[in-house]
Amino acid sequence: MIRHIVLFTAKNRADIDHIVQGLSLLATIPHARRLEVSRNRKTDELGNEIDVVVYGEFDSEIELAAYKAHHLYQESIRRVRPLRELRFAADCDASMDGRIF
Repeated sequence: MIRHIVLFTAKNRADIDHIVQGLSLLATIPHARRLEVSRNRKTDELGNEIDVVVYGEFDSEIELAAYKAHHLYQESIRRVRPLRELRFAADCDASMDGRIF
């Protein structure tokens, strides 16, 4: 399983709800096992720069690629890109989770 995590900052705080709305299109794409879009609660004492979080779980690289190729993914980008300042993404192989190093 692959965990897909994307973090966004808004250019303007007034646009955070619009970013969430644009990213919420992603939840209708059928390739994810789980997909969540939420505002950052900003309760971390060391840093609260991130405004919006996308968290997804995919069974395989094929499913993740199909998700990114979907027309609603492209529409979400079209809506959100002008409103966001930064975007950070990470894809983690869940089979590596739980290991103690």
